[in-house]
Amino acid sequence: MSGIIIATVCVTVVGLFVGLFIGFAGKNFAVEIDEREEKIAAALPGANCGGCGQAGCSAMAHEIVEGRAPVNGCPVGGESVAEVIAEIMGQKVEKSEPQTAFVKCSGTCDKAKNKYEYTGQQDCKFLSMTPGKGPKDCSYGCMGGGTCVRVCQFDAIHIINGVAVVDPDKCKACGKCVENCPQKLIELKPKKSKYQVACSNKDKGPVVMKICTTGCIGCGMCERNCPKDAVHVENFVAHIDYDKCVGCGICAGKCPKKVIQKLG
Repeated sequence: MSGIIIATVCVTVVGLFVGLFIGFAGKNFAVEIDEREEKIAAALPGANCGGCGQAGCSAMAHEIVEGRAPVNGCPVGGESVAEVIAEIMGQKVEKSEPQTAFVKCSGTCDKAKNKYEYTGQQDCKFLSMTPGKGPKDCSYGCMGGGTCVRVCQFDAIHIINGVAVVDPDKCKACGKCVENCPQKLIELKPKKSKYQVACSNKDKGPVVMKICTTGCIGCGMCERNCPKDAVHVENFVAHIDYDKCVGCGICAGKCPKKVIQKLG
């Protein structure tokens, strides 16, 4: 009986000692968190998408308070969240141009030719390691494996007729699809821009015409007719300079392959 009592006393004493030590350590070694950090974390959307370049919203809040990230650095929250964070930080927010993702390919199943039938795993990263980067004759185009669809947290991108298509109304410009596309076909562009070159094929015109009815052939008609010097052909494919483009649509009208598309 005495042994039980001794054991009980020992356990009680050890428990009290551990409790006191934890309380002391918690009070004296606690890391103080700036209350602004907590407010900013609460203001952020909580998507933890990584579009800001940080591991998550809490990490972003910490970086903002430390002055290592801008108050408008969250692409998902946009201008409204930026204004709230700027008020917390006592700063003025700089206006940023809203962006959306765009897939630079229009080689749908009815326009792009295939070199073989494929029945394996539907994943672009896997397809990029198969012969010829998948079944399509165009080695630069969208493989339609849906990697971008799976990484998008906002249901903003879907495979339609063999090509990924972005819904600009849902897109938050987090950049996950851009980061995960093995073909580097997706880019972020200003939402206000009306036209985009829906092709990334760097082959010469005659080669492109054999494999895709809508591919850019690098003819330069868009470049020669743009009144603002906003379109240039580089590596046999046209590119639009959004800072110069005024959305007149002349390039789209002159494009013989109709690869310059009007959006929205």
